[in-house]
Amino acid sequence: MSNLTGLNTAAGPNPNKSFEVVQPPTDSVSSLSFSPKGNYLVATSWDNQVRCWEIARTGPTVASMPKASTSHDQPVLCSAWKDDGTTVFSGGCDKQVKMWPLMSGGQPVTVAMHDAPVKEVAWIPEMNLLVTGSWDKTLRYWDTRQSTPVHTQQLPDRCYALTVRHPLMVVGTADRNLIVFNLQNPQTEFKRITSPLKYQTRCVAAFPDQQGFLVGSIEGRVGVHHLDDAQQSKNFTFKCHREGSEIYSVNSLNFHPVR
Repeated sequence: MSNLTGLNTAAGPNPNKSFEVVQPPTDSVSSLSFSPKGNYLVATSWDNQVRCWEIARTGPTVASMPKASTSHDQPVLCSAWKDDGTTVFSGGCDKQVKMWPLMSGGQPVTVAMHDAPVKEVAWIPEMNLLVTGSWDKTLRYWDTRQSTPVHTQQLPDRCYALTVRHPLMVVGTADRNLIVFNLQNPQTEFKRITSPLKYQTRCVAAFPDQQGFLVGSIEGRVGVHHLDDAQQSKNFTFKCHREGSEIYSVNSLNFHPVR
């Protein structure tokens, strides 16, 4: 593979033309979030850090430039950008969610707290609220100008995954629960189902048209689920991320923003 400016490259097959950013995390990566307004990538890690890089492309050459970083007291598990691309939210094992005004160079401030590690965070621009999911078995909605949650929603078990495409929100918990919310009435569950996958939920992703969602598990399998009872015949599951006898967890799911 040809050298890429400002990148660390490794010898060996690289069919996807992947590259490694400069100054990568020193421990496992727990989340990746691209800015909705620019070529900025944020990664959180078990090394307690939240890092941001600017990604640039010039013809066939791709470069990454470290922009800024901040830290939590314990491993960081999740991240999300505000819709205006100025601010990053991060949560983790220190039971806090921090709001980082990254683009203005400001310092992060704590805007949400839980009683156990925070596994998921999402900004909902249509409601101007932050939603956080935790291993304390709650989902909490926050006005970032206030120190207490606007609403606390009890979950049947620990939050493992969350996806939002307003007005649809889907939360995956331990014991294979999938809870669907209509955010036009966020204080009431719209539907609760058992995952079609036999093993622990790792990630969920709402359909772009809000008519259903994907769910991925630790057993290298993805389920496709439609919310309309009349569309249940279109539900299916498929295997992926397998190599010989090795089976890998599906840790992230997303839809291409254009196709």
